[in-house]
Amino acid sequence: QVQLVESGGGLVQPGGSLRLSCAASGSIFSIKSMAWYRQAPGKERELVATITKGGYTNYADSVKGRFTISRDNAKMTVYLQMNSLKPEDTAVYCCYVLVVVADTGADFGSWGQGTQVTVSS
Repeated sequence: QVQLVESGGGLVQPGGSLRLSCAASGSIFSIKSMAWYRQAPGKERELVATITKGGYTNYADSVKGRFTISRDNAKMTVYLQMNSLKPEDTAVYCCYVLVVVADTGADFGSWGQGTQVTVSS
């Protein structure tokens, strides 16, 4: 029904930057909220940032001032700009999108496949 394709992960040195993208496609009438989560080895999944349809954003305290979430509604894509990266930001990052399905009108949540971000010198 809904497919998400992520890109932009990789290896970066401390203090560096990366930009993640997550593009949605499929039977989508509209997209409600979009979010990025991350999970580091041995740790629970953590909500990193969210953005509503209207553009209201919210961030985990650990990334405030360093990460910026944004969305392009026309492209059905959410971005995560990550600056001043730290080793503790190392994790698998996954996007989550809550949509209204075109043919049923029901809400449907979908997860991306995940992309590895490694911050290391």
